[in-house]
Amino acid sequence: MARIVVIGASTGGLPAAYELREALGTGHEITVISNTDTFHFIPSNPWVAVGWRKREDISFPLRPYLEKKGIQLVTEAAARIDTAANEVHTIAGTKIPYDYLVIATGPKLAFDEVEGLGPDKNTSSVCTVDHAEKAYGSFQALLEAPGPAVIGAAQGASCFGPAYEFSFILDAALRKKNLRHKVPMTFITPEPYIGHMGLAGVGDSKSMLEHEFRERHISWHTNSKIKRAEKSRIIIEVIGEGEKELPAAFSMIIPGFKGVDAIASVEGLTNPRGFVIVDEFQRSPRYSNIYSVGVCIDIAPIEQTPLPTGVPKTGYMIESMVSAVTHNIKSAIEGRQPSARATWNAICLADMGDSGIAFVAIPQIPPRNVTWSKKGRWVHLAKVAFEKYFIRKMKKGISEPLYEKLILEYANIRKLDE
Repeated sequence: MARIVVIGASTGGLPAAYELREALGTGHEITVISNTDTFHFIPSNPWVAVGWRKREDISFPLRPYLEKKGIQLVTEAAARIDTAANEVHTIAGTKIPYDYLVIATGPKLAFDEVEGLGPDKNTSSVCTVDHAEKAYGSFQALLEAPGPAVIGAAQGASCFGPAYEFSFILDAALRKKNLRHKVPMTFITPEPYIGHMGLAGVGDSKSMLEHEFRERHISWHTNSKIKRAEKSRIIIEVIGEGEKELPAAFSMIIPGFKGVDAIASVEGLTNPRGFVIVDEFQRSPRYSNIYSVGVCIDIAPIEQTPLPTGVPKTGYMIESMVSAVTHNIKSAIEGRQPSARATWNAICLADMGDSGIAFVAIPQIPPRNVTWSKKGRWVHLAKVAFEKYFIRKMKKGISEPLYEKLILEYANIRKLDE
C-alpha cells in the first residue's frame, strides 16, 4: 500500500486527491493536508468583493466529500517537510508520513514587499474569500463616499487576470448604482503593456483590453512599480516618467507571489522565490517522490521585462498538471518510469461584469499553435456556468477534464450571444 499526501485543497489539490483516488483505487492511502476545512472557488472572489456572491455561494465543507471517497483530511497547516524521513509536519505537531507527496499549496501573498500593501493595511485584495469579503466592506464605503479608485497589480505579480477582471466588474457595479461618474478609475501594472499578462500577450489582447479601458474611461499606467500604499493615495514610479501620486478612495492591488514557507524552506526543492522546481513530469529533480501542481510551481518568465512579471498558472493548465501527476504516481507505484506530461495550455475567461473576453493560448508559452481571443456576453455566461459546474463536480468527487468540457461547449454557449 502506498501513502500519498496532498498539501492543499483548492483548485489544484482537491481535483488531485479525487483523480488519484479514481486512478489508484481503494488499495492506497490518500491524505489531504489543508489549512482550512472549507473549499472556496477562488475565481469567484471578484464577484464577492462587489456583493454579487456571498461566501456560502462559492464554498462547501471539505470533510464530508473527501471522506465519502475514502480520503483523509488533516485541517492543520503544513509547517515543514522532512524529506529524509518522508514526513510532513503540521503546525500542531502532527507527523504525516508519505511515499509520494503532491504539493498544491498555492502561493504566499507577498504584501510585505510593498509598504502599506494588503487588506490588513491600506489596500484591498481578492486573492482569498476573506480578503474579498473585506473588500466588499470597502466597496460599500466607496458607495457612501465616492472617490477615485486604483486597481492593479504590484511588481512581481504573476496573476494579472483578477486585476483586469475586477477593474471591469467594479466599473459595471458602479454603473448599476448610477455612481460611475463619481469614481475616476486608474489601472496600474508592472506589465510592459496592457494585455501582456505575464504571457507576452495572447492574440490581440493588448488592443482589445486597451479598447475596453477606453470605452469605460479607465486610465492606466504600465511599467509601474508601487513604492508605497497609503490610506488615500498610491505612490508609484513609472519607468521613464518618474514618481506619480494617485489619489485612492478605494484600491485593490494583486500582490507579488512567493512560495509558502513550509515549502520554500526545503533545501533544493524551490527557486529563490520559493516556487517548486519541477521537471517535465511535474516531479522535483531533487526529490523523485515529490510532485507539484498549480500556482506554487516554478515557471521561468516568458521574456525579460523592465519590471518583474511572473507567468500565470491558469485552471486548464493546472488541470493538465493534475492528470500528469496522477499518471506518473500510478506508474511509479507499479514500477514504471513516469511518462505523462502536462500540456500547459491556457484558457482564460475574463469576466467584465456584463460581458467578457476569452483567451486561448495553446501552448501557453510561445511559440503557439493556437492563439485566439474573443469578446462577448457569452464569456460572462460561460464563467457563471463554469462556477456552478465546477463546485457541483467537486461536491460529487468527480475527477474529469472540466476545462476540456468547457472548451467543447464553447460553441453552444456562444450561440446565446448570437
